[in-house]
Amino acid sequence: MKVKVVIFDIFLSVTHTLKYFNTASSGVPNFPEFVAVGMVDDVQTVHYDSNTRRLQPKQEWMKEVTADDPQYWNISTQNAFGDQQSYKVNIEILKQRFNQTGGVHIYQRMYGCQRDDKTGEKNGFDKFGYDGADFISLKLKEGIWDAAKREAEITKHKWDQDEAEIERLKFYLNQICIQWLQKFVNYGKSSLMRTELPSVSLLQKTPSSPVSCHATGFYPDRAVMSWWKGEEELHEDVDHGEILLNPDGTFQASVDLKVSSVPPEDWSSYKCVFQLSGVKEITTTLDKTQIRTNWGKPGVRGDGEDPSNTAVIAAVAVVLALVLVLVGVGLLLSTKNKGERWRWKQSFNPSLCFCFSLNDKRRRKR
Repeated sequence: MKVKVVIFDIFLSVTHTLKYFNTASSGVPNFPEFVAVGMVDDVQTVHYDSNTRRLQPKQEWMKEVTADDPQYWNISTQNAFGDQQSYKVNIEILKQRFNQTGGVHIYQRMYGCQRDDKTGEKNGFDKFGYDGADFISLKLKEGIWDAAKREAEITKHKWDQDEAEIERLKFYLNQICIQWLQKFVNYGKSSLMRTELPSVSLLQKTPSSPVSCHATGFYPDRAVMSWWKGEEELHEDVDHGEILLNPDGTFQASVDLKVSSVPPEDWSSYKCVFQLSGVKEITTTLDKTQIRTNWGKPGVRGDGEDPSNTAVIAAVAVVLALVLVLVGVGLLLSTKNKGERWRWKQSFNPSLCFCFSLNDKRRRKR
């Protein structure tokens, strides 16, 4: 009996996102005091930091932006430098507001927009954080600010009074940002719209171990894996693994199902479903004869293949996981909240900050 694999030609909704991350730091050795990064569909497109003081493209296709705006890089660099100065002041004022003196402190802003290609639905967001926690965010539909902490109430009161600034923000997030998002997606469509389906296997270490549905070789990483019984998605006895990067730039992921309590006659009603954003759905039926194992005859897997391949895959996965952990720890230490994702946008005046001073409305202080 062969494993039953069904590929549904149902194209799912694709949501594209444009995000900018500004990060200011204090007390972090050997790290720029200000970094800005732009992301399109979680792919880094531009980078600026206080050491280089120059906004630079991180994708070759981003150089096409000069066709729409010849001054894009110069103006964006000037805006990022302006943010660098205001964020440096703001982080010191925040330290005072939180009664802090020394130590490591991080002040961040994440803003941008997203659009669903299928439905046309769009949304914008603007959030600020301090030391890894939410500080204040914009409720776009209501046109008001939401303070996440008591220390942000002063900022909320001040910003809510500036109705003109709120309207400008709403216009940017709902329209200008969406326009640039569509342009960027068009510039990089050959890579951003790239899709690759995975090979899917069923793996099991021992007869009593969970069965792992393992998918590898897919792109992009916007994928979901799940176990179903009939038409019902299972949540109990299911363990989801992380999405890991393969050496060739594709991704791998797995989802485990505890089968110790599943009667043999019910196995065929269980299925593993892999969904790749915007592409297709792959369904793999639970079948004992198709499970690759490390047990059985010495040196032979359940499907009769050499287990060395599984060992190599497992070793690679462990190494990749360790690398990702180390990278994540480094980023967490230096930014505390996804500090690799920052950046500023040319079309938007970076005026929002948290300072008390009222002397420069263009770069508002908390």
